[in-house]
Amino acid sequence: MTTREEAYQIVTLYVKNTGLIKHMLSVEAAMRFYAEIAGADIEIWGLAGLLHDFDWEIHPSMEEHPSAGAPLLREKKVPEEIVQAILSHGEGIERITPMEKCLAACDELTGLITAVALVRPSRSLYDLSASSVKKKWKDKAFAAAINREEIAANTQCYGLEIWQHVDNVILAMRKIAPLLELEGTLNSDGSSK
Repeated sequence: MTTREEAYQIVTLYVKNTGLIKHMLSVEAAMRFYAEIAGADIEIWGLAGLLHDFDWEIHPSMEEHPSAGAPLLREKKVPEEIVQAILSHGEGIERITPMEKCLAACDELTGLITAVALVRPSRSLYDLSASSVKKKWKDKAFAAAINREEIAANTQCYGLEIWQHVDNVILAMRKIAPLLELEGTLNSDGSSK
């Protein structure tokens, strides 16, 4: 079994971009949130979220990522169910387990939530709501690289309503807002600093 500390060492060994590390931490937080709701193994789901993009900098194409990274994870004794979940977030791979479906539903969404938080006057997750994300969702020029249709399809596949899912992921990310540098000008209770 891989510990969280070991998983984070894998991340920092292969990932130098702090923005990508923050993305992986965001997905980890969302996966832990949903594992708790599902009564699933919080550590396993969290590690899948934390490790899901560990190989992006060494395999920066959808043809290689994440399939070329899987052998590296296996060498480091990462449990196969985590490796399979990570593989399933690649293109054209069928997602079977709830963990695989959840990872796909959370991945791109955390990026959109981060982008919306960063353009708000507060630059904070603490006052962000699904309605703010919904406004930016409609603006196709905003965070144009984020595929909204893919987010919606993956959310539906996981069995969630999109705006409830957005609220849930915001709540999950708030728990680690300082780590993500998304506190902005607010305290965790929403009051100004």
